[in-house]
Amino acid sequence: MGIFATRVRHTVVGPEAAAELSEELRAALPPRFEAVGEALASGPDPVAACGVVGRDLALDGFSLEEALDGLRTSCRLVRGTEPGFDSVRALSVAWSESTLAYLNQLSCEDPLTGLASLAHVRTRLSELYRNRSDGATGNHPYVLVVVDFAPAASDSGAGGPADVLTHALRASRLGETARTVFAGTETIGSLGSGRIVVIAERDDRLGQRTALLRRMLAARDGHRRVRVWVEGLPGTDRAAAALLDELVRL
Repeated sequence: MGIFATRVRHTVVGPEAAAELSEELRAALPPRFEAVGEALASGPDPVAACGVVGRDLALDGFSLEEALDGLRTSCRLVRGTEPGFDSVRALSVAWSESTLAYLNQLSCEDPLTGLASLAHVRTRLSELYRNRSDGATGNHPYVLVVVDFAPAASDSGAGGPADVLTHALRASRLGETARTVFAGTETIGSLGSGRIVVIAERDDRLGQRTALLRRMLAARDGHRRVRVWVEGLPGTDRAAAALLDELVRL
């Protein structure tokens, strides 16, 4: 049952629609379904109102099941019938389209830290393996520069929202420092709660830049423990995925 189930313990009105909703009936409707109730009471076509409420409920984080429960309750209260196909379809389509639009707007960045998400890091590695020449041997031309930072004593606690934000802020600052050293097209992403990774090219400057990053992070975080090391990429994409999984586990 959806969240509306506790709001509908009222006497069902007869199958004929009323001219307008009474205050008692309006109060009995599920939240956000007042316009649907009015449409059901005043005429035979609540489709437009169903589309609006489906969109609004999706944007507010309600599940499709909860939205359909609300529609069913509204129809039973106002008309004493089940919702019609057109009404169900209008609500479902509007809910689905709003949800899809939201998903299409999601960034590949972690919203808390601004770093690339783990999924994006994984996708970037796969692209590098696809673009590598067939039959190439030897060291992979790219490496992973890993930054491991242990939670400070002030960061440890019950793991509530404040702890999460404190940790995310620290990760964001460490990522900004990494970006000052690797200021090109390198992908800099988060590997979970305590590690950052830079997908960097293996070149003559790699050692110098890694050492510089280590010094800058040590100076920035002071007494806090920060480790920086380089992981060479293995020969296959599947092995790289296994390596990434291993790095995620702290």
